[in-house]
Amino acid sequence: MEIILGLSVIVLGAFFQSSFYVPIKRVKSWSWESFWLIQGIFAWIVFPLFGALLAVPVGSGLTDMFINAPSSNLLLSMLFGMLWGIGGLTFGLSMRYLGVALGQSIALGTCAVFGTISGPLLIRAFLPDNAPSLMLAPSVIAGIVATVAGIAVIGYAGALKAKECPSDQNSSNGFEFNFPKGIIIALIAGAMSGCFNVGLEFGSCIAFDSTPSIYRMLPATLLVTVGGFVTNAAYCLWQNHKNGTFADYKKWHLYPNNLLFCALAGLLWYSQFFGLSLGRGFLGNYPSLIAFSWCILMALNVIFSNAWGVALNEWNGVSRRTMSILVTGIAILIISTFLPQIL
Repeated sequence: MEIILGLSVIVLGAFFQSSFYVPIKRVKSWSWESFWLIQGIFAWIVFPLFGALLAVPVGSGLTDMFINAPSSNLLLSMLFGMLWGIGGLTFGLSMRYLGVALGQSIALGTCAVFGTISGPLLIRAFLPDNAPSLMLAPSVIAGIVATVAGIAVIGYAGALKAKECPSDQNSSNGFEFNFPKGIIIALIAGAMSGCFNVGLEFGSCIAFDSTPSIYRMLPATLLVTVGGFVTNAAYCLWQNHKNGTFADYKKWHLYPNNLLFCALAGLLWYSQFFGLSLGRGFLGNYPSLIAFSWCILMALNVIFSNAWGVALNEWNGVSRRTMSILVTGIAILIISTFLPQIL
């Protein structure tokens, strides 16, 4: 029952996150950098703060938790959060030079592997006294391999779709294929995006002894998202200056609509990591699944994003073979989420 509850919560979080861009489309007359910054305030500051407060027992304070936490863990969580922010900003470039299917597959595959493996290894390197007792078991490695294989199959299906439906290509939207440059950027984007889970690992000890297990990861989530906000805010403000779009923030009549949908987008985005924290709390008796939880989240994000694509008719016009390959990739990802517990 605990496995079902834990995985169900992670599934719900991933599903809500896959709907993240729906409210963004309702934002009016703001440039990308303006709405990205405002939704980021909700996604990376406001809702993570509310989440972290759930980890604070009555009579205590969040500041007390951070003051009493090891400073090295605090700083490293925020540092890897800033690196994760770089990953998010470079993610789009990987698709610019490789196309959506190949770029997303390489970046997400790298993110899944790096985020899962690097947490325990880097903690052992930086903070050997706090190194986790559980290293990566063979079952976890098998799950990682299956996840990467599933993402690769879906990426192949996406490449076939691009050939069969050339009108859907991004050539008119800045797509400029460059395999060597694209591979390097995709690997960097994936590794940097995986830093989110590394930051969570460094911050996993930041909690009160009386904090319920399902909430213990939420303070670390706040630290990582604050670090990511710093990176994204700096980039967005620079884009505001470069493009002359600071005037967006003076369009007061748009605030009721735009703040509402930016807040909703931020809530949907944060739900994936809120669900990850709660899900890991339910999986406390299954260390292999906890170690694999990041990979599970990445796999679910790919599954739901492609499921939305099918539901929105983005795969209309492809051959039965291509659709079969897509379904096969999704099936592999579904199996991969249970593999560490099966083996």
